[in-house]
Amino acid sequence: MNQELKQHYGYLFEQELLEEISQIGVLKEFDEGVQIMDTGQYIRSMPLLLEGAIKILREDDNGDELLLYFLEKGDTCAMTLSCCLGNKKSEVKAVTELNTKLIMIPIQKMEEWTGKYKSWRNFVFESYHGRLMEMLTTIDSIAFLKMDERLLKYLKDKVSITKEDIVKSTHQEIAYELHTSRVVISRLLKKLENQGKIKLHRNYIKIIAL
Repeated sequence: MNQELKQHYGYLFEQELLEEISQIGVLKEFDEGVQIMDTGQYIRSMPLLLEGAIKILREDDNGDELLLYFLEKGDTCAMTLSCCLGNKKSEVKAVTELNTKLIMIPIQKMEEWTGKYKSWRNFVFESYHGRLMEMLTTIDSIAFLKMDERLLKYLKDKVSITKEDIVKSTHQEIAYELHTSRVVISRLLKKLENQGKIKLHRNYIKIIAL
């Protein structure tokens, strides 16, 4: 863990803080598609991503979901930070997009390090800012983009996260995350295929030229 920690966070944190993280952090690994946080759950620790990616989703009263943003290696979740520091229940759910490895930091240390280490304080503030800008982008896309434009952005984001030209999401999963119907998504995907931008397969979507 020490080597991976230095690789992804060594440029951010001083050596003393890295040593503390190594001593008290709990290393966890999750397969792709695992829900690691649920709406209404109390959060007792925050994640530092070493590998993989996590998607953060908002769920309404009917169980429908909306994709807010992705977390990648070197990131943490601002919503988690907020819940931890305020001892509040989570307002979002988190699901691994890829096989994921992370370090969990106890809430007590989060508060202690905010006053003790300037690098940690800067990291927390920058994380808040980064996630806020991503949520504003999501809001803008809902407010100003047509569904076909939102779908195109969704596929581009998936490719950027996975570093692959294959999207393994089903039409129904995409519909859930974009908060629309499967019929609409299937129609728009077929349109993209006819335009030569994607190739539809039974269990995945091949990206050709977005």
